[in-house]
Amino acid sequence: MAELLADGQPVLLRGFGRDWPLVRAGLAGPHAAMDYLRRFDAGHAMVGYTGDPAIGGRFFYNDDITGLNFRAEQAPLADYLGRIAATLGDPAAPAIYLGSADLDTFLPGLRAENGPALDAATLGGEPTISIWLGNRTIAATHYDMSNNIACCMVGRRRFTLFPPDQIANLYPGPLEPTPGGQVVSMVDLNAPDHIRYPRFAQALARAQVAEMEGGDVLLYPALWWHNVEALDGFNAMINYWWNPVPRFLDTPMNTLLSGLLSLRDRPEAEKQAWRAMFDYYLWGPPDLPAAHLPEHAQGPLAPLDDIAARRLRARLLQRLNR
Repeated sequence: MAELLADGQPVLLRGFGRDWPLVRAGLAGPHAAMDYLRRFDAGHAMVGYTGDPAIGGRFFYNDDITGLNFRAEQAPLADYLGRIAATLGDPAAPAIYLGSADLDTFLPGLRAENGPALDAATLGGEPTISIWLGNRTIAATHYDMSNNIACCMVGRRRFTLFPPDQIANLYPGPLEPTPGGQVVSMVDLNAPDHIRYPRFAQALARAQVAEMEGGDVLLYPALWWHNVEALDGFNAMINYWWNPVPRFLDTPMNTLLSGLLSLRDRPEAEKQAWRAMFDYYLWGPPDLPAAHLPEHAQGPLAPLDDIAARRLRARLLQRLNR
C-alpha cells in the first residue's frame, strides 16, 4: 500500500475485486444486487439525500447559493432501495443518494465477504469504512482530507481527479455550508462556464479520469480533488478513508480557519515574514526548530504525543477565548 501511494498519484486496479459476492450480484442486475444488500440490513434509519429530476443528479447549491438543491431525510435502507427499484429506467427519476454510511453499523457482516482486507497495520492508520448507494448522481468536485480507496461494487462510476495544486483553477465555493461536508468547486464539470471560470481550462489539462466498473478499485491520496459520477440506475461503492498519522493530531482545516482570522488581511510584508516563519516551524524538517535547545526547554517544539497535544490544545483554546 505504501508503495502504491508513494508517488502521490491515483492508481486504478482494474478487476481487483471481480470475485466479491456483491460485485457478482451486481453483474446479474440491480435487483440481484439489492437483494444481496438486504441480507445484511440492520434496519437502522439512514440519512439519505433526494433531489428533483431538474438537478440532473448533481448535488450542489441552489441557483442563488442561499441553500442546497436537495433535501435530507431519514428512512430505512429498504425504503431507499424500494424507491430506486421503482424508478429504474425512468429518465425523470429523482436523484437518490446515500453517502458515507458506516458500513459495519448499517450493513454488519457485509465487509467480511466484500472488499479488500485492510486494517490499521496495513494502512498505517485506522480506516473509516463507508458505503455509498444511489441511482444516477454526481458528487460535485471536492477534496477529502484523508487518503481514499474507492471500491466500485455495483454499476459504473467515473472519477475525474485534479491534483491539489489546481485549487485556484477549480474556483472553490463557500467554506460553509457545503453539499457534503467539504468545499466543492463551483464549476459544473459536465457544462463548464469558461467565461465565468476561465482558469478551469488549466485544471482540465491536468485532470485524470478513471472509468470504473464493478470490481475496480481506485486509490488516491488525500487532498486530490475529485468529481464522482454514478452512471447507472443503481450503484454501490465501498470506500476506506485513513491518514497515517496519530489520532491526537488536529485537523489542518482548523489551522486554515485560524489563518483567515489572524493572517490573511495583514500587510503583504508581514505575510511574507510569516511565510518564512511557517517554512521554518511547519514545512521544514520537523526536528530543526528544537535541535539547538535542551530537552527541558523544547516545549511544543518537541515531538508531540497525546499528552503534549492535549496541553497545546488547551493553550490554544485559552488564547482563542481571551
